Amino acid sequence: MLVLVYRKCSTCQKALKWLEEHKIFFEERAIVDENPTYEELKEWYGKSGLPLKKFFNTSGMLYKQMNLKDKLPEMTEDEQLRLLATDGMLVKRPLVIGEDFVLTGFREKEWEEKIRG
Repeated sequence: MLVLVYRKCSTCQKALKWLEEHKIFFEERAIVDENPTYEELKEWYGKSGLPLKKFFNTSGMLYKQMNLKDKLPEMTEDEQLRLLATDGMLVKRPLVIGEDFVLTGFREKEWEEKIRG
Protein backbone atom coordinates (compact mmCIF):
# COMPACT_ATOMS: atom_id res chain seq x y z
CA MET A 1 0.00 0.00 0.00
CA LEU A 2 1.30 3.41 -0.98
CA VAL A 3 0.51 6.48 1.14
CA LEU A 4 1.26 9.93 -0.24
CA VAL A 5 1.61 12.50 2.52
CA TYR A 6 2.78 15.99 3.36
CA ARG A 7 4.52 15.66 6.73
CA LYS A 8 3.61 19.19 7.86
CA CYS A 9 -0.10 18.47 7.37
CA SER A 10 -1.87 17.63 10.65
CA THR A 11 -4.34 15.31 8.89
CA CYS A 12 -1.44 13.38 7.36
CA GLN A 13 0.20 13.12 10.79
CA LYS A 14 -3.04 11.68 12.24
CA ALA A 15 -3.31 9.23 9.34
CA LEU A 16 0.28 8.01 9.73
CA LYS A 17 -0.23 7.61 13.47
CA TRP A 18 -3.41 5.58 12.77
CA LEU A 19 -1.54 3.29 10.37
CA GLU A 20 1.28 2.76 12.87
CA GLU A 21 -1.15 2.10 15.75
CA HIS A 22 -2.91 -0.54 13.64
CA LYS A 23 0.45 -2.03 12.59
CA ILE A 24 -0.36 -1.62 8.91
CA PHE A 25 2.60 -1.85 6.57
CA PHE A 26 2.80 0.92 3.99
CA GLU A 27 5.22 2.71 1.74
CA GLU A 28 5.34 6.45 2.39
CA ARG A 29 5.91 8.98 -0.36
CA ALA A 30 6.29 12.75 0.10
CA ILE A 31 3.61 14.26 -2.12
CA VAL A 32 5.48 17.55 -2.62
CA ASP A 33 8.94 16.09 -3.29
CA GLU A 34 7.60 13.38 -5.55
CA ASN A 35 4.40 14.73 -7.05
CA PRO A 36 2.06 12.13 -8.56
CA THR A 37 2.46 11.96 -12.33
CA TYR A 38 -0.33 12.40 -14.84
CA GLU A 39 -0.23 8.67 -15.58
CA GLU A 40 -0.44 7.73 -11.89
CA LEU A 41 -3.29 10.13 -11.25
CA LYS A 42 -5.20 8.90 -14.28
CA GLU A 43 -4.81 5.27 -13.14
CA TRP A 44 -5.70 6.03 -9.50
CA TYR A 45 -8.70 8.13 -10.49
CA GLY A 46 -9.98 5.30 -12.69
CA LYS A 47 -9.46 2.77 -9.91
CA SER A 48 -11.04 4.94 -7.21
CA GLY A 49 -14.59 5.29 -8.50
CA LEU A 50 -14.51 8.78 -6.95
CA PRO A 51 -15.40 12.06 -8.63
CA LEU A 52 -12.21 13.79 -9.81
CA LYS A 53 -12.92 16.77 -7.52
CA LYS A 54 -12.17 14.46 -4.55
CA PHE A 55 -8.53 14.41 -5.68
CA PHE A 56 -8.19 18.19 -5.25
CA ASN A 57 -7.07 19.76 -1.99
CA THR A 58 -9.99 22.19 -1.97
CA SER A 59 -8.98 23.73 1.35
CA GLY A 60 -5.41 24.41 0.21
CA MET A 61 -4.01 27.88 -0.41
CA LEU A 62 -2.90 27.05 -3.95
CA TYR A 63 -6.39 25.80 -4.87
CA LYS A 64 -7.84 29.08 -3.61
CA GLN A 65 -5.15 31.30 -5.18
CA MET A 66 -5.72 29.66 -8.56
CA ASN A 67 -9.49 30.17 -8.18
CA LEU A 68 -10.04 26.52 -9.09
CA LYS A 69 -13.51 26.40 -7.56
CA ASP A 70 -14.70 28.40 -10.57
CA LYS A 71 -12.28 26.99 -13.15
CA LEU A 72 -12.60 23.22 -12.57
CA PRO A 73 -16.20 22.86 -13.82
CA GLU A 74 -15.10 24.27 -17.20
CA MET A 75 -12.04 22.03 -17.51
CA THR A 76 -12.01 18.56 -19.05
CA GLU A 77 -11.00 15.59 -16.87
CA ASP A 78 -7.76 15.39 -18.82
CA GLU A 79 -6.98 19.07 -18.12
CA GLN A 80 -7.78 18.56 -14.43
CA LEU A 81 -5.48 15.52 -14.20
CA ARG A 82 -2.68 17.42 -15.94
CA LEU A 83 -3.16 20.32 -13.50
CA LEU A 84 -3.04 17.97 -10.48
CA ALA A 85 0.23 16.54 -11.79
CA THR A 86 1.87 19.98 -11.72
CA ASP A 87 1.97 20.43 -7.92
CA GLY A 88 1.57 18.05 -4.98
CA MET A 89 -0.04 20.84 -2.95
CA LEU A 90 -3.09 20.65 -5.24
CA VAL A 91 -3.63 16.99 -4.41
CA LYS A 92 -5.90 15.92 -1.51
CA ARG A 93 -3.86 14.14 1.10
CA PRO A 94 -3.22 11.70 2.44
CA LEU A 95 -3.74 9.76 -0.75
CA VAL A 96 -3.81 6.01 -0.21
CA ILE A 97 -3.32 3.56 -3.04
CA GLY A 98 -4.22 0.01 -2.12
CA GLU A 99 -4.48 -3.16 -4.16
CA ASP A 100 -8.13 -2.60 -5.01
CA PHE A 101 -8.97 0.83 -3.58
CA VAL A 102 -7.93 4.48 -3.53
CA LEU A 103 -8.70 6.80 -0.60
CA THR A 104 -8.39 10.59 -0.50
CA GLY A 105 -8.13 12.35 2.85
CA PHE A 106 -8.36 10.70 6.25
CA ARG A 107 -11.73 9.55 7.52
CA GLU A 108 -11.16 6.93 10.18
CA LYS A 109 -14.40 5.01 9.56
CA GLU A 110 -13.66 4.73 5.83
CA TRP A 111 -10.07 3.67 6.50
CA GLU A 112 -11.28 1.11 9.01
CA GLU A 113 -13.52 -0.47 6.34
CA LYS A 114 -11.17 -0.30 3.35
CA ILE A 115 -7.76 -0.87 4.90
CA ARG A 116 -8.55 -3.19 7.76
CA GLY A 117 -11.46 -4.82 5.92
